[in-house]
Amino acid sequence: MKKIIALLMMAVMMLALCGCGGDKKAENKPANDKKIVLKLSHVFSPDEQLYKSMELVAGRIKEKTNGRVEIQCYGQNQLACYKDGLEQVANGANFISVEDPSYLGDYVPDFKPLVGPMLYQSYDEYAKMIETPLVKDMVAKAEKKGIKVLALDYVFGFRNLITNKVITKPEDLKGMKLRTPGSKLFIDTINAMGATATSLPFSETLSGVSQGVVDGLEGSEFTNIGTKCYEHCKNVATTKHFLGTCGVYISTKVWDKISPEDQKIVAEEFAYGGKEMTKIGTESYNKVYKELESKGVKFNDVDHAAFEKATEPVFKQMEEKEGATPGIYEKLKAELKKIRAAK
Repeated sequence: MKKIIALLMMAVMMLALCGCGGDKKAENKPANDKKIVLKLSHVFSPDEQLYKSMELVAGRIKEKTNGRVEIQCYGQNQLACYKDGLEQVANGANFISVEDPSYLGDYVPDFKPLVGPMLYQSYDEYAKMIETPLVKDMVAKAEKKGIKVLALDYVFGFRNLITNKVITKPEDLKGMKLRTPGSKLFIDTINAMGATATSLPFSETLSGVSQGVVDGLEGSEFTNIGTKCYEHCKNVATTKHFLGTCGVYISTKVWDKISPEDQKIVAEEFAYGGKEMTKIGTESYNKVYKELESKGVKFNDVDHAAFEKATEPVFKQMEEKEGATPGIYEKLKAELKKIRAAK
């Protein structure tokens, strides 16, 4: 009996030791086995390329990290967007915001002039601009504010004026009301161009045009075809007043929770996704342009120099009243001059 009791006690001790060993093993699990779930938010619809690109990037990240980084994408303003989306990021939520870089201007004011009006003539100029030390410094400043910039180049086309009237110069916009997003930069720009900016949710825009609440809107050809704006407005003035682009932003605190191995994958995939989207957009633009023409849309050129001069006060206001670095407009123009000279 004594031998049996002794054997039972030894068995209990062995089980206890095994249990402790198991706990220790669990505690020593590598950090890159930890899973993180991030919600990604943007305003684009399923028919638009940015929506598709975010799904592609999220899928590749999940596969390459073996599910350790899962990004759940929400389009069409289902979750916080615009200023509210950036606030989620700045406050350290497990959240990725996909927005126009101008919204970063609330944290680093120089991002507003970076995507200011009438600056760029091609996608390539912008791609080269964001690689300059001038913009790299802006990105570093954003990181000090708690915002990690994963990309700035999800380009979806130049934004033009979509109306039923032929617009060639600023004077042609006098008395016209044009729908804009709620961004101050957009509102100030449309006002400076000669129209009256009217901020409306996009869901109300087309009915607003048909009911005379607004006389038109501004947007890209991809938005025009994707949302069937052409059914209400038949003319596009190719002002190219903004290059339509989005950046991808995540909290630095959340970024630090991700292992270095997975950080590399996430960064590389978002960088690749931006170039991939731009390539798709470039290749499909002519098709979209011709399709819009087949729907009865007419395109006309404008006096770019006149619109550029009209919108210069927008940059001055950024510097004088919104905290942008004095002389930033001249610095951006100087960089563009070098970029164009190097072609």
